[in-house]
Amino acid sequence: MKMQFALIALSCPAIMACSTTNPEPAIPERGVIPGYVCKTDDLETLVGQKATAEIAAGALKQSGAKRLRWIAPDTAVTMDFRQDRLNIEYDDEMVITRVNCG
Repeated sequence: MKMQFALIALSCPAIMACSTTNPEPAIPERGVIPGYVCKTDDLETLVGQKATAEIAAGALKQSGAKRLRWIAPDTAVTMDFRQDRLNIEYDDEMVITRVNCG
């Protein structure tokens, strides 16, 4: 009889700890890294400039995006939308032709 009581006494704190209600963390939207949202305000000025790593780093920082995707001429890209991704398209001469988010 004492064994059963001891077992119950030891189990109760664990049960109580499991039964407390903690709010579930928000599940991030698919394809989105929390805290990063791409904005292309003032990035249209990059169109016509040479595509370089320095330009890309500045554009990434200015946009607030987490990821950068270079899009070469005649390249197939996925159609998935990522609100935290900056896309920079360039032509055969490595000149930026388009900057957008997604």
